[in-house]
Amino acid sequence: MEKFVISGGTPLRGNVNVSGMKNAALPIIFATVLVKDKCRLENIPNISDVATSLKILRGMGADVKVTRPTTVEIDTTHLVGSTSEYELVRKIRGSYYLLGAELGRFGASHTAYPGGCDFGTRPIDYHIKGFEALGAEFSVDNGYISLRAPLGVRGNAIYVDGVSVGATINIMLAAVLAKGITTIDNAAKEPHVVDVANFLNTCGARISGAGTDMIKIRGVESLHGCTYKIIPDMIEAGTCMIAAAATLGHVRINNVIPKHLESITAKLIEIGVKVDTFDDYVIVSGDGKYKKTSIKTLPYPGFPTDLHPQMAPLLAIADGVSYIKETIWPKRFRYVDELKCMGANIKVEENMAIIEGVKSLSPAGVKAVDLRAGFAVLIAGLMTEGTTEIYNIQYIERGYEELVPKLTGLGAKIKKVTSPDDASVEKMAN
Repeated sequence: MEKFVISGGTPLRGNVNVSGMKNAALPIIFATVLVKDKCRLENIPNISDVATSLKILRGMGADVKVTRPTTVEIDTTHLVGSTSEYELVRKIRGSYYLLGAELGRFGASHTAYPGGCDFGTRPIDYHIKGFEALGAEFSVDNGYISLRAPLGVRGNAIYVDGVSVGATINIMLAAVLAKGITTIDNAAKEPHVVDVANFLNTCGARISGAGTDMIKIRGVESLHGCTYKIIPDMIEAGTCMIAAAATLGHVRINNVIPKHLESITAKLIEIGVKVDTFDDYVIVSGDGKYKKTSIKTLPYPGFPTDLHPQMAPLLAIADGVSYIKETIWPKRFRYVDELKCMGANIKVEENMAIIEGVKSLSPAGVKAVDLRAGFAVLIAGLMTEGTTEIYNIQYIERGYEELVPKLTGLGAKIKKVTSPDDASVEKMAN
């Protein structure tokens, strides 16, 4: 059993480079299914979710070559549809992009229900409604989702009832090779939606309006291969910014798109963190004299739900009572019990965390309950004097590349160790 052991209390200082965006890389990897040619993807994060995605495509007959740690070549010419391995698909949430990609290329899809982090029910109803509007028939049987378009995939006007990144991207994937024109109304505007559209357009698709709430897709006969570079990960960048502030550090965060970070930058400045913004990097300095604030998660360009958990340990030492209202995933508060073990004064009422600032947190044995929540307790460990042990670290490693080297490069005292299986958090709790 692997765990992180952190000797906290050391300010993070130095430079760190942000990796490619996980939430763009996964749909783009699965989008190569549509291309039936060779694509070279650069700035791919070297994380477990990406490795699983590539393994899924290999198992389906794609020729996948990792030419360097952040570059991969994928040739899907001979890929066979509806042959993905059940257990691999169940490991990650992003595997649901196979549905749109297979439907778009083969007119049918048969794949396992997606897995991923568990922080509340995450239905794919919006995806299915979009597929049905494009002419697909839908069924679920023994844990598999089946789609079939008996008359072919055909363009249509689609209104997405709730703003959904996954549904927006999946509908785009299904529609790029469809007959006619597809419009997606109330589309998600996140940077990774734009990145997927840009990748598809580079391959010959005709998509316009990505980044607005109305996307138009004019179906084309076929796509061709390309070389494409994934955008920097705004969530990793924001996480680094929060960690620098929480540890009272001074960190230059390179390879960022500052426009994508405006909501987190504004909130950090509001509580008293110094943030200097440049063309492709930001510098964050913290002094510990932080004020209370209120955060409400919203679709982009609002405050990202994927940065909500990381803010909690920082607000736990701010002066006064802060509030975090979660509007995207209301049950995303399982990390609260772990922070309370470390001395945080937090209570949850429905979809809101109420955080009363304390002088400091204390070390403890805690667990990662999902990807972003895992980094929340990691930040708490970095800012706390003493030794903190974090279990279930596989969740954290799903989304952060070279985590230990990057943190140790900033002066953090963190190491990854293997402990006996009987040293589990569950046993410690009993």
